[in-house]
Amino acid sequence: MVASIDSLATRAGVDVIAAGGNAVDAAIATNAVLSVTAQHMCGLGGDLFALIHTGSGPPACLNASGRAGSGADLDGLLADGLTSMPHRGDIRSVPVPGCVDGWWALHQRFGSVPLPDLVARAVSLAEKGFTASPLLVEAARAVQDIPGGDDFAGLSTARDVVTRPGVASVLRAFGSGGRDAVYKGRFGDELLAVGDGEYSIADLDSPGATWVDPLGTDVWGHRVWTVPPNSQGYLSLAAARIAEGLDLPPEDDPLRAHLLVESARQAGFDRPDVLHEHADGPCLVGDDRLVPRREAITPDRAAALGDSWHEGDTMYMCAVDGKGMAVSLIQSNADGFGSHLTLPGLGIFLHNRGLGFNVDPDHPAGYGPGRRPPHTLAPALVAHPDGRLRAVLGTMGADAQPQVVLQMLVRLLFDGADAGHVVGGGRWILAGGSGFGTWDDVDSVEVVVEEHAPAGWASGLADRGHRARVGRANFGHAHCIEVVDGGLSGAADPRSVVGEAAGF
Repeated sequence: MVASIDSLATRAGVDVIAAGGNAVDAAIATNAVLSVTAQHMCGLGGDLFALIHTGSGPPACLNASGRAGSGADLDGLLADGLTSMPHRGDIRSVPVPGCVDGWWALHQRFGSVPLPDLVARAVSLAEKGFTASPLLVEAARAVQDIPGGDDFAGLSTARDVVTRPGVASVLRAFGSGGRDAVYKGRFGDELLAVGDGEYSIADLDSPGATWVDPLGTDVWGHRVWTVPPNSQGYLSLAAARIAEGLDLPPEDDPLRAHLLVESARQAGFDRPDVLHEHADGPCLVGDDRLVPRREAITPDRAAALGDSWHEGDTMYMCAVDGKGMAVSLIQSNADGFGSHLTLPGLGIFLHNRGLGFNVDPDHPAGYGPGRRPPHTLAPALVAHPDGRLRAVLGTMGADAQPQVVLQMLVRLLFDGADAGHVVGGGRWILAGGSGFGTWDDVDSVEVVVEEHAPAGWASGLADRGHRARVGRANFGHAHCIEVVDGGLSGAADPRSVVGEAAGF
């Protein structure tokens, strides 16, 4: 089974498994199609994280998030008068893209199908064309006049066909020559030219993806795994660990929403201070840190954050094959089309993940050469105590990703809900700033409740002192595949409009 935000991509992955490939092969094929059809969420100019379940032990964990180039100059940025990392239109917020390095690392370790076969569907769609999704049509209006945005020029309705010849050429190069054919080929040449000193040839010569130890914790009788820092995945685990010790009522009770919101707030309010690539993941999800935060939560009132303790855009997809291999993979441009900078001859948009860097010279997540920025990407994998796979799940949604994952984990592990409700049930998120600055001012964070959530959530939260409202926001595009008796059960998020969970 494969679940993704686009049925074209899902079907590519399912067909790979049907032809004898494994879940990693399917994930690469699915992501390759998404790099063609979903440029508004992911692509060759973005980053990637993945968890791979292969047996009874901890999952393999891949960090393919790019590093700032050798020319990264914080003094120069501050001299230009900037007080934070630029959001768009500035190459300094574009670390070396890690997507292709991630595919290469996954295939080198686990792949069983030749690379040309895995990218063939994506190449065909890029060359022959695909029908644009409604979400792509809407998002593309903001980039049609950007140099390099020619693929989307004139795109106006979901009936329009889009071709992407530049993307096809890079995918063909990857299929025939691997990562070096991309980073040392035309993709790399254009990146060096656009960077104008931000990157060096050496930055592109060395593969940027690294295998790391996953971060895990025990909640509701299961072991939940995620990616360690520089990912914010620890927030999913920390919030779940806090919530596990609370007396959660049924889902339609506003008290449930309050307790989960409080768990997420207590887990995340100090993220700007503690999240960086060298952060101690086990410490961030340890009881010494989380128990006092749980004790600060009361059923009748929002807590004043920090008073009770003391201490120093995106796509998600998942795949499971018939032999039990599972992949939880997330890949992103950061915010929509990313930096709004492109490799203009190829039509590839570059991410703006560098917006996660700090401009304080003394901050451990400070902008500088070779550093990885704090990342919102937070895939999850759930195992039984004996290591057997229970589920793979995750979502897009910028800072809100751990909050959505928390709600999915509660429905899956505490409520025993099916995958359809785990994914489709109403959500709340914590909102602030652009979606990437939620924790910059914790006192201004509001709770936005989805329209089809239980009717009493918003008023119940407001009665307890939260700034809460029902409204529209980035509630994520989540997917889940669960191992059940006799097979697999999965769901793709209806919020993605053209998503699909499919299998055989």
